[in-house]
Amino acid sequence: MMKKVLFFVLVLSAVLLAACGGGSSDAAAIATVPAEYAGATSPLGADAATAGAEVFTTNCESCHGPQGHGDGPAGAALDPAPKNLPELAAQVGDDYLYWRVNTGKEGTAMVAWKGILTDEQIWQAVAYIRTLK
Repeated sequence: MMKKVLFFVLVLSAVLLAACGGGSSDAAAIATVPAEYAGATSPLGADAATAGAEVFTTNCESCHGPQGHGDGPAGAALDPAPKNLPELAAQVGDDYLYWRVNTGKEGTAMVAWKGILTDEQIWQAVAYIRTLK
């Protein structure tokens, strides 16, 4: 009888540990790029980041901060806080960044810039984000 109880306790403990462990981290929470945007690449040249600096300063810096760390003055009041763009950019492709800037992100203050910025400006911003450290 004691062996059965011990076995039951061990199995129950294993199930509880499995259910509680391995929660979603920021890296795991990165969504899959929809087919419409998957594999998208910039049609712009190497100078796109230079123009992207102005696009970023004008439209993104207030929330994401001057270096894209999510520490801009408008971002301080946001929940969830704006993404740290250099960290995000290290984990995703240009297609992800292009998609997110275009469509925004539900449940956050990240707005859809499609229709506000041109495709060229969005790609310029993506190129500039890639330069942030």
